Formats: sequence, structure tokens, C-alpha cells
Amino acid sequence: MNETVFTSQLAIEEKAEKLGKEALQLGLIPNFTIHYFSDSWEFCIPNQTELDPLTPEEAYLYLKKLVEQKSESKSS
Repeated sequence: MNETVFTSQLAIEEKAEKLGKEALQLGLIPNFTIHYFSDSWEFCIPNQTELDPLTPEEAYLYLKKLVEQKSESKSS
């Protein structure tokens, strides 16, 4: 399994944002919102069943899974 190592909180926040933009371009999500706070970011993704915003870590894992599933279905 390919593991990504993050060296800072900002690194995972930026990667989650990048994955969100990629998921948006692929049509996997209709939109997403990031709430920027001084110490962290919160991600609101409308296709999720939970109403609470996601942490950067949760958003990263959720969006990575969406993008990877789309990539796998293209290669099949």
C-alpha cells in the first residue's frame, strides 16, 4: 500500500484541498467548502451522509478514496 507521510498539519490540509479540487473536476462531488480557522481547516462535502464538517485528516481519506475508486474504474 502506498503511504503518504505528512510533515505538518498544513501539508495534510493542502493535500485534502487538492484532492477536493480533483474530485470536483472529476464530477465526484458537486462542491465543497473549506472553513479556515487560525489553527485548522474544516471541510464540508455535501455528498457525505454526516452533517458535521470533516477534519483535514477525514477529508483527505474520504476524498482520496473517491478519487482512487474513479481511477480504478477507468482502468478496468
